[in-house]
Amino acid sequence: MPVRHLYLARHAEPGDDGRLTERGVQQAELLGRRLSKVPFGSVQHGPLPRATETAQLVARQLGSQVPVVELEAAGDYVPHVPSPDEVDPEHRAGVMAFLADVSSAEAAQGAELAAEAIRLLTGPEQGDGDSHHLVVTHAFTVGWLVRHACGAPPWRWLGLDNGHAALTVLRYSTDRPPTMVVFNDMSHLPDELRLTGHTW
Repeated sequence: MPVRHLYLARHAEPGDDGRLTERGVQQAELLGRRLSKVPFGSVQHGPLPRATETAQLVARQLGSQVPVVELEAAGDYVPHVPSPDEVDPEHRAGVMAFLADVSSAEAAQGAELAAEAIRLLTGPEQGDGDSHHLVVTHAFTVGWLVRHACGAPPWRWLGLDNGHAALTVLRYSTDRPPTMVVFNDMSHLPDELRLTGHTW
């Protein structure tokens, strides 16, 4: 049965201007080298410069003409703002404080993009053979898709932090639940280029 392999990478380290730092360029190039043997059918990325630059640098290492496409659903947004009752009591205060500044408009847009990300990126492959797809995105979006794959409550995208240029791989088959192959893997980066990725 065909299997969809979804590779999720958080963008590399950005500077204050939103573009990659020298360290970020190194991180992206090393991520690309690690993925250079994977037969990707597509590389998709969020619209912000840090994701776009990371995807372009990774794609240069792939050694083939893999299409590189911008995807709004791979952008930087808050995917779900829970009501207080959704959150476990011991974590409620911290979660609600972290999300207190998210406006209703931002919450609505984030929910729409989050649903689109699930629709476009997850689920079993519909073709005849296995597929491999890379998405260069942001920590919140990685957390949202991992949470979905694990069947966790919607608010649990919080706390699934990723380092810059870290790799997560999800696998979707028709005959079994989604599988998390690796999460926040930075083994392609030397110690001095690894970050904790703490986002909240």
